[in-house]
Amino acid sequence: MPSPSVSTSAASVLEGVCGRARSTYRTREEGEEQSWSAIMAGEEINEDYPVEIHEYLSAFENSIGAVDEMLKTMMSVSRNELLQKLDPLEQAKVDLVSAYTLNSMFWVYLATQGVNPKEHPVKQELERIRVYMNRVKEITDKKKAGKLDRGAASRFVKNALWEPKPKNASKVANKGKSKN
Repeated sequence: MPSPSVSTSAASVLEGVCGRARSTYRTREEGEEQSWSAIMAGEEINEDYPVEIHEYLSAFENSIGAVDEMLKTMMSVSRNELLQKLDPLEQAKVDLVSAYTLNSMFWVYLATQGVNPKEHPVKQELERIRVYMNRVKEITDKKKAGKLDRGAASRFVKNALWEPKPKNASKVANKGKSKN
């Protein structure tokens, strides 16, 4: 989880994104203010709101609610409390996911403000975090990889190889069978 100052920034970015998505607007015809949630509930749809995108906006509203709940859950536990329970690799994962999430929310915020996020430094920051996430993934994969037991492998190979029997040993073994 990010530090308190980063958490506050994350909350303000989320509030900016959610606030813009849920902000009120004025209808051209009536001049009344209606909330975003009233539109999402289907109470009134006017010409400013294309019916074709209603499902997309409903899904967007649900997603914002889910992000809001997850952020509240993460912010309810102190960072030190959380990190004490984790090993260093897990701590790195938590920090990377937090940084990536915060930067992704900022990307969305820029897009809602009409700024092209592909031309903003946040793109390089997301790429840098992605590189570190790949490094952590490589380390995790190396830990999960099996270790080679050289002694067992050499015994396995030695027993699997065919060895010709000496000629004398096979004649003695055949004579012993015929006498019984």
